[in-house]
Amino acid sequence: MIRLTWVQPEDLVGHELRQADEDGRGTFPEVVAVRERWHAAGGHDAPPRAGASAEPAPEALRTLAGELLDTLAAIPSPLPEPSGLEEIVASCPGWPDSPGARPPVRPEPGRVVAAWQGRAAGCLLGKPVEKIPREGIRAIAEATGNWPIRGWFTAKGLPPEIAERWPWNRRSAATSLAENIDGVPEDDDLNYALLALTVIERHGRDFTTEDVAKTWLDALPAGRVFTAERAAYRNLLAGLEPPATAVHRNPFREWIGALIRADVYGWANPGDPATAAVWAWRDARLSHTANGIYGAMFAAAMCAQALVAGGVDEVIEAGLSVVPPGSRLAEAVRQAVADAAAEPDFERVVDRLYARHGHLHWVHTVNNAALLAAALVHGAGHGAGHGAGNGAVDFAATVGAAVAGGWDTDSAAATAGSIAGALAGGVPERWTTRDRLASSLPGFDGVSIASLAARTLALCEGERR
Repeated sequence: MIRLTWVQPEDLVGHELRQADEDGRGTFPEVVAVRERWHAAGGHDAPPRAGASAEPAPEALRTLAGELLDTLAAIPSPLPEPSGLEEIVASCPGWPDSPGARPPVRPEPGRVVAAWQGRAAGCLLGKPVEKIPREGIRAIAEATGNWPIRGWFTAKGLPPEIAERWPWNRRSAATSLAENIDGVPEDDDLNYALLALTVIERHGRDFTTEDVAKTWLDALPAGRVFTAERAAYRNLLAGLEPPATAVHRNPFREWIGALIRADVYGWANPGDPATAAVWAWRDARLSHTANGIYGAMFAAAMCAQALVAGGVDEVIEAGLSVVPPGSRLAEAVRQAVADAAAEPDFERVVDRLYARHGHLHWVHTVNNAALLAAALVHGAGHGAGHGAGNGAVDFAATVGAAVAGGWDTDSAAATAGSIAGALAGGVPERWTTRDRLASSLPGFDGVSIASLAARTLALCEGERR
């Protein structure tokens, strides 16, 4: 039997129970009853990293799983974390100027290029160690003279015992180690940026969530989506419409997928974090709720500000301005920023992140958003002394810190790289590759970053309706 990750009911119940623990429902009597009934029937908890159980479930257990998922879905979270745009805006006392309240800003073309280059470089750095825990990443880096992480990972000189204990990501090692990098390999963190560009080019500034959904179905291969996106894709094919696509049997709705789709919405709105956040919301609500949506809005607002800002503090402030301040994500980011600002040893910063968020899945939004913010602050602390450019940020220190955190290495580093690159107005040459990006999206395989930047700049300069 085919074991499909992220969609089989018997593999979703454990994740939904963990989601209930995180969003305040875990101690509700009806949730406790579901948990007891599931375990009594032989159901398993959420696996820590895998997306599918090893063996198929009996039909009776699969049927029960569907029933319990629907029961849990009917129990609302008690936390003050809205998913509707009006409610989100109302809860943000520092929401930026509304669209149209400020004149359009034209970014420096070099900063748009650097944002794309930075996203590609950060993603590429994190690819070979994706799914390797923090201790393994450090062991590999130290054994090859790359700690703190300041360059691409390599298998050259890596002792066999470390390579055996901490194997590379099998899908990425062939294209993302220093000795075999030849252009930018395909990755979902880059495919989604291309998809967002497509959405805006096809549907304009007034695009809707339905437009995003149609673009997915038209251009995004089902096998290239994971976690919340795979659940939403399944729901679309079953005839559900947004926002039901985000909640039906989708326990991954607060994971990082929406955050990694948001950069282009920021780049298309330089200096306008409010519009960037609204666009990210339109996209995110297809597959995410609450903190999953906030992560996308946070990233988009930061990316918008990074094209015009003078420093990291301004960028993070813009990101937090569009996130409900009482949310778990906002609290996690504020704590991470304070830790990174006070502690120059990033390992100690990460220790604190794990103490607070180590119970979350490695691709959850909250922990990775906190790590992203901490990496940006850490890189800015190094930047002033390393001649990093007008953004005073050290690119290597930023993306290296995001990867060293050991959660979603390629995703966190991709967003960190896009912001660091945009702030500095350039990416150091040693972090660039042959200008060719691989993709499974139609019309994009082999595209150059230079051409993507030109198309993005055209969106910035287009007529604002």
